[in-house]
Amino acid sequence: MGTLACILKEMGYSISGSDQNVYPPMSDFLIEKGITLFKGYDPANLAHKPDLVIIGNAVTKHNIEAKEVLEKGIEYMSMPQAVNKFIAKDKKIILVTGTHGKTTTSSIMSHILYTAGMDPSFMIGGILKDFNSSFRIGSGEYMVIEGDEYDTAFFDKGPKFMHYDPTITIMTGIEFDHADIFNDIDHIKRIFSGFVKKIEKDSHIIAFNDNNNLNDVLKLCDASIETYGEKAQWNFSNHLKKNSKTYCDVHGPDKLISIETNLIGNHNLLNAIACIAAAKRIGLDDESICHSLNTFSGIKRRQEIRGIKNGITVMDDFAHHPTAVRETIKAVKPFYKDGRVIAVFEPRTNTSMRKFFQDSYPDSFSQADMVCICEPGIKKNIEEKEKFSTKQLVADIEKRGIKSYHFENSDAVIQFLVPELKQSDLVLIMSNGGFDNIHIKLLETIE
Repeated sequence: MGTLACILKEMGYSISGSDQNVYPPMSDFLIEKGITLFKGYDPANLAHKPDLVIIGNAVTKHNIEAKEVLEKGIEYMSMPQAVNKFIAKDKKIILVTGTHGKTTTSSIMSHILYTAGMDPSFMIGGILKDFNSSFRIGSGEYMVIEGDEYDTAFFDKGPKFMHYDPTITIMTGIEFDHADIFNDIDHIKRIFSGFVKKIEKDSHIIAFNDNNNLNDVLKLCDASIETYGEKAQWNFSNHLKKNSKTYCDVHGPDKLISIETNLIGNHNLLNAIACIAAAKRIGLDDESICHSLNTFSGIKRRQEIRGIKNGITVMDDFAHHPTAVRETIKAVKPFYKDGRVIAVFEPRTNTSMRKFFQDSYPDSFSQADMVCICEPGIKKNIEEKEKFSTKQLVADIEKRGIKSYHFENSDAVIQFLVPELKQSDLVLIMSNGGFDNIHIKLLETIE
């Protein structure tokens, strides 16, 4: 409930929460905002008799605090219910959904609206560097929300995005993920199909064209649709990567916009194009859009450089799905031609700790020069026959001619890497968790 807790705190409500499932930098961000974090779940955390408890989707009905809420008759609601009640009421929602790129796309969209003087609100699952925040409460008519397909709460097993009625929806594509709650890709497509069926006819969808799963789902939609992608209504040409910058010409219906941005990689360029299409839909001028993209600083934990020491760069990225891993490595590779891209990966999501992507992950590392695979720092109750094998992943990567190593913990990774690193190398650390603060530890250890 991190972002929502900060918003409600700013609105004058008394807020506290458990720190389980919260990882740096979000936990640090919450503390900076005056949020009290409890270590673990305990009925005593509710002793102050809150007026309202917001229950996140990581909490089961058997959770001891959730039981206390129910037994004491304390009012409760889900996170999307609270967003609608306290924040999004009377706002025009720009909703960003899809398997990949939600946080980045939502952040770009928010920045465009803000720099155009539209005073937007936003609620996003990452910390925007330009605001040092994952949320904003504005007086403008638009609110940007990152819309997750994951279930809402133990008392509402539907996806979170079903709670919102968007004016514009950006859909970045559909792939299999969240193996703990979805059976297969058809299950996920049914979830998204339910969403597009409920969208009002006067709403508008901006959809990634190069994704067959999404194209199948959109056949059921009555709302107006624009597409973006390499061969879509919104596309790009003259893509140039130079000095950690991206340059290209964006083509839309009767439109040409030349942009310059700090975002790198085709996947990020496509995220930006989706936002350009949305911005033009609501009437923003080209100059404002170009200025926004040129000044966008990015999001923490998305290709974020945590430090450079003795010519060695340590980068943090949230990538965990095979597609995200592949696109992230592909994006950074051209900017480190004088050194090696060393990928350090911790598979710790509910999906990546299961064997669903056992055969997909090896090719995701094909552009890395060296790969370090670390056992996840958390343990989950997964049957042995369903478990993902990190050792098998290392063996499969090595078969592709790439040096690959297996480690039991982050300290072992650091101990191995420090003497191996050379000037101009990039250490790209990918995990959806804090990874035992490996980024800072590595920088402190490099001599």
